[in-house]
Amino acid sequence: MRHLVAVLAAALVLPLSTAPAAAAPPVDFTGVVSLRGCSGSVVRPPGHRPEDPALVLTNGHCARMMDPGEAVVEEPADRAFTVLGKDGRGELGRLRATSLAYATMTGTDVALYRVASTYAEVEAMGTSALELSPEPAAPGAGVHVVSGYWREVYSCAVDGYVHELREGRWTWTGSLRYGKGCDTTGGTSGSPVVDDATGRVVAVNNTGNEGGERCTVHNPCEVDENGEVTVRQGAKYAQRTHSLVPCLTGGGRVDLTAPGCELPRPRA
Repeated sequence: MRHLVAVLAAALVLPLSTAPAAAAPPVDFTGVVSLRGCSGSVVRPPGHRPEDPALVLTNGHCARMMDPGEAVVEEPADRAFTVLGKDGRGELGRLRATSLAYATMTGTDVALYRVASTYAEVEAMGTSALELSPEPAAPGAGVHVVSGYWREVYSCAVDGYVHELREGRWTWTGSLRYGKGCDTTGGTSGSPVVDDATGRVVAVNNTGNEGGERCTVHNPCEVDENGEVTVRQGAKYAQRTHSLVPCLTGGGRVDLTAPGCELPRPRA
């Protein structure tokens, strides 16, 4: 979860899945952006219009460290995002946020910025938005984590889902745990987690247990339905994003009153 300030690593694209080409889209940096200390991506719900303002997905903690129970809707924002070319090396331009449409670190760790450009204008830059999946990825599914900060692609798999993930003051529910060998690191926070089979975003990368500590910052622990705590040193995690889809009803806005939207609401 920490933001690293480091020299950018050399761009690296890992080999494609061994699945037939027709079943697995190529792994590249389409829709991926970089921002200070974090990664992100331009995303769209399954139903959208080209004239809608585009949305950029990242972590809540990449917006700012938020208190437990805090949620933000329609907060003014002025933040720049660098849009990467498909190979991750070139830059296509910048997007400028006009609003923090939604952010929270309660139950999940997610932020959506609305930018001044429409989806049609993003496509005119030479890239396109990634589609949010309305369903979570199945355990065992292959995924790739695409970091705009490091300009690197990490090949991973879904090991399973965690009842509760606790890190410091924060608790997240239903977190995605990657299988062994998923080597995401600081700076990959906010990276889209893309299902290899569909090319859709199923989660947003957010944390990992670095030192084997129990439930501390940078050392999340897992808590099951019975309250039993498990510490997995080296385990990496992401937050599912299918819960965003019912809340995105058009116009680049998050409607917390929409049917099926269960995102945390701002405190009264």
